[in-house]
Amino acid sequence: MQRTRPPFRADMVGSLLRTERLKEARHRHHQGALSDATLKEIEDEEIRKVIQRQEDVGLQAVTDGEFRRAYWHFDFLEHLDGVTSIEADSGMNFKGGIGITKALRITGKIGFSGHPMIEHFRFVKDNTSRVAKMTIPGPSMLHYRGGRKMMNAGVYPDMDRFYADVGAAYNKAVHAFYDAGCRYLQLDDISFAYLCDPEQREMLRQRGDDPEKQPAIYAGMVREALKDKPEDLTITMHLCRGNFRSTFIASGGYEPVAETLFNAMPVDGYFMEWDTDRAGGFEPLRYLPKGKTVVLGLVTSKTGTLESKDDIKRRIDEVTKYADLDQLCLSPQCGFASTEEGNILAEEEQWAKLRMIVEVAKEVWG
Repeated sequence: MQRTRPPFRADMVGSLLRTERLKEARHRHHQGALSDATLKEIEDEEIRKVIQRQEDVGLQAVTDGEFRRAYWHFDFLEHLDGVTSIEADSGMNFKGGIGITKALRITGKIGFSGHPMIEHFRFVKDNTSRVAKMTIPGPSMLHYRGGRKMMNAGVYPDMDRFYADVGAAYNKAVHAFYDAGCRYLQLDDISFAYLCDPEQREMLRQRGDDPEKQPAIYAGMVREALKDKPEDLTITMHLCRGNFRSTFIASGGYEPVAETLFNAMPVDGYFMEWDTDRAGGFEPLRYLPKGKTVVLGLVTSKTGTLESKDDIKRRIDEVTKYADLDQLCLSPQCGFASTEEGNILAEEEQWAKLRMIVEVAKEVWG
């Protein structure tokens, strides 16, 4: 049975490989050789094209591919009140030694006073006949990577106040997107998956956080963010273990966070990574309550190799040992370009994967 509201049987996480024209324009703009207005014109044109491609492959929900962003998370978080971007070791050291040299510092009280991405969403909504989907980082992402060391002294002597302020700021953001017409909003809250990795848990412990307590703390922030959520607003959460130029950070099954993940937050659906054995088995889905949906990330966005339809169907069948088929959907395990550099595959390979997902969804769910 197909679904009339998101998440849809065939869906996608959000980001798409940047086109060569867009990459060139953003590079020239960064070098000071292209004006803000001209860059926006090119972004608008390329986003219209990528929306059309998503519609053409049969997706029911479309995004702007995050074409106006350099990073999936920084570009949103740095526009919250009290947050400043800096050049520093972000702590995001991917396997293979790849690191990111941008970070965020808390320089004042966290708040929400409007955001440029509201207009980014409106542009998508105005240029599609499908459901316009918006993706933003989850509230925990303002804390997970840096922790207290990335806060100016004296701004938040009480961490509970910080968590509360972040939740309240996100609540304003959620309602601002809703007022702009958004009915499908995704929180990319990957910290819940990172908390399943013993190395990541030890990292938190070494800096003074308690990895046993952080899932409940982060869930509390999400509950605050979604307080008074309108009934016709679908909220999904995306979890992965890192995605930067086809590399990753974390490993480990969802068991340590499954009960909190599925039952402690008023989230409608979950995009969950299961493209490799690093994500463990499907057993944690036994905690999934009725009325919630899991979008199975069985198709990898990290390589161009096209999965076998039969293999995907066999894995979906395996999942039904733990969750009802009607509570399941299908997508890539992550975006294709969490940063503007993108993963290591070709654009046509990206579209072939999305097309295959649509075809499998029709064959499995009708």
